[in-house]
Amino acid sequence: MPGSKSDLVPLHEDVINDTSDLSEMKISDEKGSVEKRTMTLIEKNGYHDSVYINAAKIFQGIHTDKRKDRILVRYGDDSPSPTLTFKDEYSQRVSYELAFSALKYQDLLEEILLDSCAYPCQSIPDELTSLLVVMLYDLQHRKFQAREIFDEEEPVAEVRKIERYLYSFRTKLAAALARCRIRHDALSIEYVLPETTRKQEQRAAALPLCVWINILKINLEDVFMDLKKKGFTRVQSVSDFDGYTYCMDQHCHDVLVFPSSLKEELLSLDLFADCKLLLQDKSRSLAVHSAQALLSTGDDIVVAHVGSHLTIAHMSALTSHSMSKIFLCGVKSPAKAAELRSLFSHMGCENIYLLHEDFTEIEPTDPRLQNAKVILLLPQCSALGVGNPIDFILNEHGDAGLLRDLFQGFVSEDKLNILAERQLNELRHAMKFNKVQAIVYCTCSVYQEENELVVKKALESGVEASKVQPYRLIPPVFSTCSNTEASTEMFFKIEPSEISSGCFLAVLEREKESSESVSAKDVLARAAAKGLLDSIVVEKPKEEKKKQKVTQRRGNIAGSSIEPKIAEFLHHQTVPEVKAEVSVSKAVSNIQRKNVSRTHGCVPLKQSVCPVPDTALPKAVKHTSRLPLTRKACERPPLARKAHPERTRLVLKPVEIVFPPVATPYVSSQGNKARTSAHHCFHGRTGAKGAGGRTLPAPLSEAVKPTVLSHPRPWL
Repeated sequence: MPGSKSDLVPLHEDVINDTSDLSEMKISDEKGSVEKRTMTLIEKNGYHDSVYINAAKIFQGIHTDKRKDRILVRYGDDSPSPTLTFKDEYSQRVSYELAFSALKYQDLLEEILLDSCAYPCQSIPDELTSLLVVMLYDLQHRKFQAREIFDEEEPVAEVRKIERYLYSFRTKLAAALARCRIRHDALSIEYVLPETTRKQEQRAAALPLCVWINILKINLEDVFMDLKKKGFTRVQSVSDFDGYTYCMDQHCHDVLVFPSSLKEELLSLDLFADCKLLLQDKSRSLAVHSAQALLSTGDDIVVAHVGSHLTIAHMSALTSHSMSKIFLCGVKSPAKAAELRSLFSHMGCENIYLLHEDFTEIEPTDPRLQNAKVILLLPQCSALGVGNPIDFILNEHGDAGLLRDLFQGFVSEDKLNILAERQLNELRHAMKFNKVQAIVYCTCSVYQEENELVVKKALESGVEASKVQPYRLIPPVFSTCSNTEASTEMFFKIEPSEISSGCFLAVLEREKESSESVSAKDVLARAAAKGLLDSIVVEKPKEEKKKQKVTQRRGNIAGSSIEPKIAEFLHHQTVPEVKAEVSVSKAVSNIQRKNVSRTHGCVPLKQSVCPVPDTALPKAVKHTSRLPLTRKACERPPLARKAHPERTRLVLKPVEIVFPPVATPYVSSQGNKARTSAHHCFHGRTGAKGAGGRTLPAPLSEAVKPTVLSHPRPWL
């Protein structure tokens, strides 16, 4: 809220505390509405002088250069990027839009100037040619009508000079435009553009609007109720759009999608004025959700680039209840820091820290970032996958050169190599932070040189320290509330289309442990320690067995309910490569078979002589006084047997052992035998003969030594 203060305490003196006094920042919806209506009126009659100056500066840096033998219109020498000063956000937007329009129609506008003999002109130097072209486009857009001058605006001498000159040629300019349309057989100037450019503009105009909900100020249900009161209807998907409708995004649970035709109506809602709904490209929401899914409670995250303040605010909203801190790198100027603090405070963000240094200037051992577990990389890229370049430049502080590249449909090889090298260096630097466990890498590029190849080169470089586990690719996870099935693709890609901008996303996570050093038994033991194996008994070391009391085991094993927990635990504890994975179902079945064998009393004969555990006896014959007697049996050496040449290969069958009741020998006329779940058998003297020639063990009151069955070959 305006005027509120945050109670954050910086971890280091170079960290700017996210607190600010916004007493000077007065936001008035009424004032904003008046300014918006005023600027709309100005648009119909022209723009302020400052808009033309800024648009000319932008166009000077992005105009298409012709070959020397074809240059007829000169734009002066190339100079460093000029400093742009915008009056407000609206002026910034229309300046870029005017420059982009002049770029698209550059050939047509030059042809009109030459055909009308308005160019060349001795009184207009080459340095003002960009201003001449920009103002000519606006003049023909106004049907060559005079611009209305407002008294409150500050006049600019160059703008007024070019305006008077063009208006004096208005008749010749209109005639030249008509002749150009006839030559191109165009109903309007839009048809003069190449077909690819026109289709691209149509896609951008029809691209749905993605809006994320600021849960710091409002919850989802209140948003739905408010939109319903405003006349909006919720539908299932984008294909169901019809009028005032919207739908939920399929990947991010807090993102709403609206038809592009409703942009003006949406921006006029109080939900947008109060920063409860925020308009932003979906690719940034995907990156934020994939990073949030990797965080645990209390884990910090590093955002390597300033980019859009909306992206940082979205990250703050998703981590507001997890005690996480967000460290934003590259906020160098105090003016930029003050601007960001004001914006974040107005959005309700309280867990953002601003760092002066660029990301690559920060040491991996920086004490401020020792609790950082995730790094979010949104590097500068060619961004040819974006649908609306103006919005991308304004929100992400992108380079105006994107307008030229997008119009041409490609990026020069030199520029692409520079971008790819910078992205690789930043990703390698992120991999050097030993405490960090995951990296999210996201671009809006359509080139593999900036996407897959950068990630693969970084993984192959092996820049991690020797004491930490290397990184591996994992499928991105965007939202725990998503209804979509989990993807098995390591790279997440969205191709540019009429319903979405392009996006590339990769998630790198450190390997937990090597598959050679982690056995299924160890993993299951860890799962039991975490309480994931409530119904499965995992064998413990002998030292722990001696210390614990003997308890009765459970009869039933709920394997079906435990197996998903084991699968989840194994997924996080082992390397997820196909050849190195531990089979969860096999591990569970082995444990189940071991417990079942204990229950039915089946034991291999080759085991050494040991007493029967008390818990393995049936309840009817359980007797604690028998334990001292049976311990003596362990001290007897095993009976000597003749060596068998194939003993090592012989598969021995289990033996069923008969135990007497407590008082008298257990003999039944039907020949029933009591079964036990003992692990080991007894060898000793023979007991009495029972009915049917069966051998019965001696009664416990007479026997000091355990008995053995008199069958000559009991294992057959």
